[in-house]
Amino acid sequence: QVQLVESGGGLVQPGGSLRLSCAASGSIFSIYVMAWYRQAPGKQRELVARITSNGSTNYEDSVKGRFTISRDNAKTTVYLQMSTLKPEDTAVYYCNAALGRYMYWGQGTQVTVSS
Repeated sequence: QVQLVESGGGLVQPGGSLRLSCAASGSIFSIYVMAWYRQAPGKQRELVARITSNGSTNYEDSVKGRFTISRDNAKTTVYLQMSTLKPEDTAVYYCNAALGRYMYWGQGTQVTVSS
């Protein structure tokens, strides 16, 4: 069992930056594949970025070069550094932990990019 708590969302102007954090507890954090998903109003939830237990990363095409996912196993936390934000990045961002057939979700944090 893994509990995930996101933080760091908010309102930011286009071109601005935010860093999301996801604190995990309850299991061996370092062995989980961690990811950030997002869901905009009226759209399906989509994968934004993923980081494996050994630090390999992959990103959704629209965020490549702008977002960076990282993890600190000692702090059992995963981060999403978001830069050059665009209005189309507006969504609820969810933290996800996966291990085999087990998958856990946080409650989500709202990111709004607007002038």
